Amino acid sequence: MGYYKRIRDLREDHDLTQRQVAEYLKMPQPQYYRYESGYRDIPTDMLISLADFYNTSVDYILGRTDDPSPIK
Repeated sequence: MGYYKRIRDLREDHDLTQRQVAEYLKMPQPQYYRYESGYRDIPTDMLISLADFYNTSVDYILGRTDDPSPIK
C-alpha cells in the first residue's frame, strides 16, 4: 500500500477535509491533494508532521508496519 492511501485513510478516519489537513500543514489544498493522490512525493518534514497530527508513526504512514500505535 502506498503512503498516499494511508494519509487519505487517516484523514477520512478522522472526518477531516483535505483543506483542514492542508491548513494544519500550512500549505495550499491543491498541494496536499497531490501528496494524497500520489502525484508528488511527500517531504520528510510533512510525514513527521502528519504522524504527529494523527498520533501515529511515520513507519505506519509509509506502510512499514500495520500497527498505527505511535512509537514510544
